[in-house]
Amino acid sequence: MATTVWFKTTFATKGTTSMRHLSVCLIGLGLVTGTTEFGNTAEPDGKDPRVGPPRTLRDAYHPWKPPKTRAEWERRAGHLRSRLLVSNGLWPMPPRQEIKAVVHGRIDRGDYTIEKVMFASHPGHYVTGNLYRPRGKTSGRRPGILSPHGHWAQGRFYDAGAAKAQQQLGNGAERTMAGARFPLQARMVQLARMGCVVFHYDMVGYADSRVIDHRQAFTDPVSGLWLQNSMGLQTFNSLRALDFLVSLPDVDPARIGVTGASGGGTQTFMLCAIDPRPAVAFPAVMVSTGMQGGCVCENADYLRIGINNIAIAALCAPRPLGLSGADDWTIEIESKGLPELRTVYGLYGKSDLVRAQALPRFKHNYNRHSRQMMYEWFHAHLGLELSPPIVEQDFWPVPPADLSVFDKQHALPDDARDASQLKAYLTDVARSQFQRLVPQQADDLREFRRVVGTAAQVLLDEGVPGQEALRITEEETALKNGIMQIQGVIHRQGTGERLPYRVLAANRGVQGVVLWFDPRGQTHLLQGQQPEAAVAKLIERGFAVVSADLLLTGSGKASKQRPEVNTAYQGYTFGYNRPLLANRVRDILTVIGAAVHVKGNTNVHILGTGEAGPWTLLAAAIAGDKLRSVVADIHQFEFDQVAQTNDPMYLPGALKYGGLDGLASLIAPRPLTVTGTGQQRLTTLKQVYAVANARFQAESDSQSRERMVGYLLESAVDR
Repeated sequence: MATTVWFKTTFATKGTTSMRHLSVCLIGLGLVTGTTEFGNTAEPDGKDPRVGPPRTLRDAYHPWKPPKTRAEWERRAGHLRSRLLVSNGLWPMPPRQEIKAVVHGRIDRGDYTIEKVMFASHPGHYVTGNLYRPRGKTSGRRPGILSPHGHWAQGRFYDAGAAKAQQQLGNGAERTMAGARFPLQARMVQLARMGCVVFHYDMVGYADSRVIDHRQAFTDPVSGLWLQNSMGLQTFNSLRALDFLVSLPDVDPARIGVTGASGGGTQTFMLCAIDPRPAVAFPAVMVSTGMQGGCVCENADYLRIGINNIAIAALCAPRPLGLSGADDWTIEIESKGLPELRTVYGLYGKSDLVRAQALPRFKHNYNRHSRQMMYEWFHAHLGLELSPPIVEQDFWPVPPADLSVFDKQHALPDDARDASQLKAYLTDVARSQFQRLVPQQADDLREFRRVVGTAAQVLLDEGVPGQEALRITEEETALKNGIMQIQGVIHRQGTGERLPYRVLAANRGVQGVVLWFDPRGQTHLLQGQQPEAAVAKLIERGFAVVSADLLLTGSGKASKQRPEVNTAYQGYTFGYNRPLLANRVRDILTVIGAAVHVKGNTNVHILGTGEAGPWTLLAAAIAGDKLRSVVADIHQFEFDQVAQTNDPMYLPGALKYGGLDGLASLIAPRPLTVTGTGQQRLTTLKQVYAVANARFQAESDSQSRERMVGYLLESAVDR
C-alpha cells in the first residue's frame, strides 16, 4: 500500500540554507507550526515535577478541580470508577458466589435484636459481623444500613474503657456511659430503634476476622503485580456485605444507607463510588483535601493519581451525601472539599443533597454529635417518617465477647484460607478470567479491548494527549548534507511536565515520521554531528526521525536511577504517583500527540530499541490508531522477572492483564514486529493477531539497529 506524501515541493540543497528558507521548509513538513517563534524561550523551562519529591498521602493539601459541565463530569466519572475498580483488583469483578450466610445467636433487647452473621465472600474467606433488627415497628420492608467500623481498637468489639468514657462524658462528646464506652454499639442500636436493619461487619484483621493480618498480608511486590491489596479485599467484602443485606426479606433494597468513620468512612465512600445500590451515604471524619488515609486498607496502586478523596466521594452524586469533620485532617471540609462537591451536585441541580459540617471542638471521632448529624441525614433521605427531634437513647450494651460470631457450635470453618492461600486463589481467578478474554474469533476482540484496554489506561495512561494539552518550544539548525535538525521541548499544559526532543529530516519532502525511542535519549540519533547510520537510512527513505529524553533518560546513556518507593507498602507511593515505567510510556504518548495532533502527521511509525523496547510496545498499546506500524526489541523482558518495587520496570497489575504479552496485544491490528523474545511464546499476541487477521512477526534474538530499521521499512511499505 502506498504511503501518504504530504509534502511534494523539492527545495534546493546546495549552499547554506537560510533560517527563513529552513522555517518555510519545516512548516511544509508539518514539523513546525507556522506560529513558532524560533529560539523563543520566553516562558522559563522549570524542572519537571516528576523528578522532585513524590506526592504522599500525608501532603498537607491534595487539590482537585471538578469539571464545569455535566457531560464532562459524567465522562470523567466513568474513568474514575474504572480507576477505582482496577486499583482494587476488581476489574474484572471476581466471582460472586451465592451467599450462604450462617445467622445465629439472637440476643433480644426488647425493641431490637442482635444476631451473629458469617458468610464467605471468596471461597474460604469469611465476612463476620452483627445484624441489628428493630422490633415492634411497622411490618414490611425496612431501610438497610451497612456500617463498616474503621480502625477502632478491636473494631466491632470496641470498648473505650471506664477512664476514657468518663473523659468523653466530661467534655460533652457523649451523654451516656453506654455511648461513651461503646460508641459503635450506640450507633447500631439507635439506627435499629429508628426502624433500620443494620449490618455491622468486620474489617479484615479485626474482631472475628483474624485469619488474615490487617496490615501485612498484601505488601509484597508480587501481590502488587497482580493488584492484590488489602483495600481491594475489604472493598469486595463490602460489596458482598451489601449483597447479603439486600437479600434479607425484611430489607427494602431501594432504601440502603452506608456509614462509617475514619477507615470505615473510606470504606463508605469507596463502596458508594463503585456501586449504585446505596441510596444515601454518610462517611464521617475521613473525606478531605488533607491526609487521604493512613492505612494499607485505604491505599491501592493507581487509586488517587491526579485526584483525591473529594473526587471519589463525588461519585456518589446525585445521591444524598453527608459528611462530618473534626479537629483532624477534615477540619477544613466546609471550605476545602464541600465547595467542589457542591459544584458536582450542582451539575444535577442537587446542591442541597450534599452537606458537610466540621466540629472542631472534638478530635477524630464518631461521637454523639457526629452521629446525630447522621441520624438526621438518614431520617431525611431514607423515608423513616419519625417524629423529630431524633435523640439517641441510652441502651444496654452487649459485652464484646458475647457479640462474637464464633462459639462451640459455630467454629471457624475448616476451609478458611490464610493470606497465602487466598492470594493463590485470587491469582488463579485472574489467570482464568484473562484466558477467557483472549479472543477466539473476531467478535471477541471488542470485549478483550474493553476489559484489557480499560485496565491499560489505568496502569499506563488514558491515551494520546490532544493538541490543547501540549505546548512546544523549539529551535532549528542546519546540519551538513541537507539534513535539518530541530531541538525543543514539549510541555504538558497544567502539569509542568517537560520533554526535550529532537527531529532529524532532509530539507525536502518527506513521506512519514518515525518516532524512535532508546534509553540513551535523543542523542542516540546522532553519531558526532551527523545522523547515525540506521537513522540516515530512514532519512534517505523520506522519513523524519524523532526521539526524546524520556523521564530519567538522556545525556547519551541510560539512567540507572531507581524511583523512590515507600518500603512498607508500594501503594503509598503508586497510589499517588505513576510508576517510572508508566511515566516513560506517558512521555512516548506525549511525543505521539505532538506528532499527530500538533504537527498534523498521519503517517507515524514507532520503533523501540534497548531498554526502551518494552516502553515503546506499551505506549503503542495505548496509542490506538495514531500509529501505522510498531517495531520493538524487548530483550526477553517479562514482568515476572521484576522482584523489587523500586525496579524501573515495576508496573503494578501487569501480570493480572497478561504481562507484556497481554498488554501489547492491544496494538492489533497495526503491523507489529517484536524481536528479542527469547523463550517467550507470546501466545496472546499470536492469538489476537491471528483473530484480527493482521501482520505480526517475532524474532527470538535481538537485532541490530539496521535490521530493526529494515523491519520498520517493510511494515511501512506493506501499509
